Amino acid sequence: MMINQEIARRQIRSNIKVLLTGIVTVFVLSLLVWEHFQGGVASHHILQQQNLPAISNWWNGLMLPTLTWFLIGKTEKRIGKQSPQGQQTNNLQRQAIRLLITGLGLGLLIAASFTNGYSLFLDSVPYIILVLSLIIPIYYAEFILGFILSMTYTFGGILPTVFILILSAIGILTYRFIRPVIIKLTMKLKSSLNTSPNR
Repeated sequence: MMINQEIARRQIRSNIKVLLTGIVTVFVLSLLVWEHFQGGVASHHILQQQNLPAISNWWNGLMLPTLTWFLIGKTEKRIGKQSPQGQQTNNLQRQAIRLLITGLGLGLLIAASFTNGYSLFLDSVPYIILVLSLIIPIYYAEFILGFILSMTYTFGGILPTVFILILSAIGILTYRFIRPVIIKLTMKLKSSLNTSPNR
């Protein structure tokens, strides 16, 4: 019975992976066709500097579906390793959806700020990422996927991928090493405040 349930769960996960990759593929190809008939497929200069090489959005048609398939697979493997039990798996899946939405939200804010020239927000992005990486694992595949997809229209797929990979390295360091130290120090401080005599 348990084996049948596990097989059914794997089949559902596989179907979701195919569905999401298909949705991303249709989205990217539709965007490329639309750009083609709106004056040509856009290219994005590295670091937005005109003297640096430009990367065509045509690469998105290959890269984003492949990246989606790979990152969803990474998420599935992590959830499978973290919990073999159904109830815990459901909680982990909800966490993955929340991280995906958070990545989408942050990417959309950055893209909208860039498009509208909100330099104050853009200047604050490194600090926002640093604080965020103390709260959630921004290096998880689902956060990365959401971040890249939400910035594709404005920056293409490759530049956000490079950007989030650099941020993910910072996120791993912050979440795995700095965060536990802060939590431990906070717990010690609370403990010492609770045990100190009233004055």
